[in-house]
Amino acid sequence: MISVEIFTNDSGMIAGYRVSGHSGTAARGQDIVCAGVSALTQSALLGIMEHLHRAVTYDIASGNLEMQLSDLPDDCTEAILRTMYMGLAEIEKISPKGIRIREVKG
Repeated sequence: MISVEIFTNDSGMIAGYRVSGHSGTAARGQDIVCAGVSALTQSALLGIMEHLHRAVTYDIASGNLEMQLSDLPDDCTEAILRTMYMGLAEIEKISPKGIRIREVKG
């Protein structure tokens, strides 16, 4: 199962996320749940870094991705990260055995 933790600040804005594991719903390289989660989370990271030019700390390894904003979230980072969250939530609806999302309030 893929575990996703969405880290929010006291205002409810997303400040980072952690993704770990594999969905286990199909053979390696054929798993659309894993591919969808990877596409959403990596695109959010790229959008924040390359389009918004925001500083982040991140770590990417096989089956794992962790990203944390270096500064406070703003409306632009929130738009990208909230869109990612909504996409992940849709994947969770169609594959509840493949992904679990948990919001961690900080």
